[in-house]
Amino acid sequence: MAQVSLQNVSKVYANGMKVVHDFNLGIENKEFMVLVGPSGCGKSTTLRMIAGLEEITEGKVYIGNKMVNDVPAKDRDIAMVFQNYALYPHMTVFENMAFGLKLRRYPKAEILQRVNEAADILGIRHLLNRKPREISGGERQRVAVGRAIVRKPMVFLFDEPLSNLDAKLRVQMRTEIHKLHQRLQTTIIYVTHDQTEAMTMGDRIAVIQSGVLQQVADPITIYDRPRNKFVAGFIGTPPMNFMNGRLVRVKDKVYFDEGKLKVQVVEEMLKRLEPYAGKEIIFGIRSEDIYDKLFVSEAPGENIVRVTCEVVEPMGSEVFLYLTTGKHTFIARVGAHDRPKVNEDLDLVFDMSKVHFFDKDTEETIV
Repeated sequence: MAQVSLQNVSKVYANGMKVVHDFNLGIENKEFMVLVGPSGCGKSTTLRMIAGLEEITEGKVYIGNKMVNDVPAKDRDIAMVFQNYALYPHMTVFENMAFGLKLRRYPKAEILQRVNEAADILGIRHLLNRKPREISGGERQRVAVGRAIVRKPMVFLFDEPLSNLDAKLRVQMRTEIHKLHQRLQTTIIYVTHDQTEAMTMGDRIAVIQSGVLQQVADPITIYDRPRNKFVAGFIGTPPMNFMNGRLVRVKDKVYFDEGKLKVQVVEEMLKRLEPYAGKEIIFGIRSEDIYDKLFVSEAPGENIVRVTCEVVEPMGSEVFLYLTTGKHTFIARVGAHDRPKVNEDLDLVFDMSKVHFFDKDTEETIV
């Protein structure tokens, strides 16, 4: 079994800088786990501690049922695919893929069989006699993955493997790696700063900020029920819109008052928001939950807001509108043919059943 477990793992460098803080994460056998976060958040360091390329300062790492803190990287039964591919330029594709097996003194016949199997899976058999400089970036990435596949390890570790590819190739390789996981049925831990990769590839996502694990869940849960403002803002394209304001009561209704706009809070949220009555609070709404009033029948009057359009950004199948209340700017995602003029005033409708509220001090999700 290829479970991976990190228990209270921390990493402190010699200069005293702590980059991973008390990290606890369990990865199931055959699971595709994505570690995602901004650059410098500690996700690659965490992966390298699993691989044995970084020393663990505190805590324990288990692969299967074995603690591997003191086990050398070569004996951990893992294979790692790096961001820069790390191919030997003087070797052919075949020699690059076979190199690890030769070091372990596998029989030549088995090496040939394993390399050919991996090359067939990745569609690179016709490249086996070429040198890395003679193939494209996407093909080099496939070779790096193939070198990992031939090892047949317990765990695959991917460290931002697609970041050097162009946008079209990234989408293609993202699909290929996902299909590869389904075919090989092995455990994969995948590091990326691209939340689109995380959402489309992972069985579960671990969101990291400044070396601290923020939330671990499946992609839909992360998107719909973020644990705090950081997760809500990091996951999603475009990111969630945030506004500061107060909860105010007018007669028997409660409103979020931003200063320039005021929208009514739905009854289902009132109980959890009750302690924040009259206090400052953070309001969050995703761009797809904002609609043009012209396309909404029977919109509640309390949820219609007037804003000014500052930028119109066509995306093909949809349009991003960059809007301002005069106090806050935010983005709405609308249909491809809904294109207001710049500096034009719009009446928009907020879907208040899908908004989020965050504590202003802790930035934890209230509802």
